[in-house]
Amino acid sequence: MTMIDIQSLDLSFGHGAQQAHILKSIQLAIDEGESFGLVGESGSGKTTILRCLAGQYNHWTGHISVNNQRLSHRLDRARCRLMQMVFQDPYGSLHPRHTIESILAEPLKIHGIDQRHERIGQLLSKVGLDDSFRYRFPHQLSGGQRQRVAIARALILEPRILLLDEPTSALDVSVQAEILNLLSELRQREGLTYLMVTHDLGVVAHLCDRIAVMQHGEILEVLGTDELLAGQAQHPYTQMLITHSRHKSEVPGQVTRV
Repeated sequence: MTMIDIQSLDLSFGHGAQQAHILKSIQLAIDEGESFGLVGESGSGKTTILRCLAGQYNHWTGHISVNNQRLSHRLDRARCRLMQMVFQDPYGSLHPRHTIESILAEPLKIHGIDQRHERIGQLLSKVGLDDSFRYRFPHQLSGGQRQRVAIARALILEPRILLLDEPTSALDVSVQAEILNLLSELRQREGLTYLMVTHDLGVVAHLCDRIAVMQHGEILEVLGTDELLAGQAQHPYTQMLITHSRHKSEVPGQVTRV
């Protein structure tokens, strides 16, 4: 079953000579339970696709269907229950003056969901935090712990899709691996579908089944992770990204794995 279906998605900012064409006829189909990556350099349009899905941008044109339901340009509660987003900066995305319990309880209050205390405890356990964390503030947590809270907040409404915007790029390398392993475990346990933005091919190799390579608002190539690692990319830009990743890893012939 196709969980996310995007057809002819376009988005521009500005008017006339000042208009910037950000997304150009994006076509994507992501299966239920799949982990799909959007890869490319900064400014390629990756995060813009997530923001269209999440309802942060609503002036796009084209067709977006999620779980066989066509999305309108208006954000509603049903979409929030279906899809949630995990942001790049775990500190900036959590209210600094609210306890972790308050942060996790807020979506439950908005959607009228009961048994909040029990749900929060269960979610903290799922992301590897004990019950004492509910009484702490974000500044009392490490970067990895804050990102675990951000993941718990995204899961508190029991969505079927997580939109992951560079979820490990602000973390130390050792912590990155922990968070990627957590995301992999949660996907398998909860039957989640992931759409993840990253510029790091090592993250793709760790977590994604397929990727779309983007440049200047266009999708250049879609390929499986196995094809990527086997050096079967066809587009010169994808080949350049692989070469760059190999040089960074200092392991000839390999794409960096986290």
